[in-house]
Amino acid sequence: MSNFAQRMLGAAKFRVEIFEEVEADHHATAQALAVVVISSVAAGVGFSRTWSLPAFVVGAVAALLGWLIWAALTYFIGTKILPEPQTKSNIGELLRTTGFASSPGVFHVLARLPLIGDVVSWIVSVWMLVAMVIAVRQALDYRSTGRAVGVCVIGWLVYVAVALFFGNQPELQ
Repeated sequence: MSNFAQRMLGAAKFRVEIFEEVEADHHATAQALAVVVISSVAAGVGFSRTWSLPAFVVGAVAALLGWLIWAALTYFIGTKILPEPQTKSNIGELLRTTGFASSPGVFHVLARLPLIGDVVSWIVSVWMLVAMVIAVRQALDYRSTGRAVGVCVIGWLVYVAVALFFGNQPELQ
């Protein structure tokens, strides 16, 4: 069994066995939440345009809400609308695997970098999306990566909408 840091690194490296491990480990839900919190804090720091605490909190909360919405939509879409015959999952499995798929999000903190911050943020978002596809494919026992992509893209669009909604709010002082 991998430790927390190894799981985060393995998920960021798209290691299928890590996603299978956390899917099966009912005790990994707290770890998955911790990954999301760490990623959300990094997003809060990276995306806030000020160093104010309220702006930081709004950014972090938006990232957490986005993950919850994305995971719930993924579960619903993947198990009710687009299941494969062998699809069998529960919300805990999706929360664990998608939580660890947030591992690359720690690099959202680099969004503050002048000149390249937006590019780095875009790369990290795509990185997270690829990890999410792998997480969903494994959690939903899909044989088709294309089906996992479709499920993730639909959920990701909602995630981006939530992030943009909170990100475009007037800056808090």
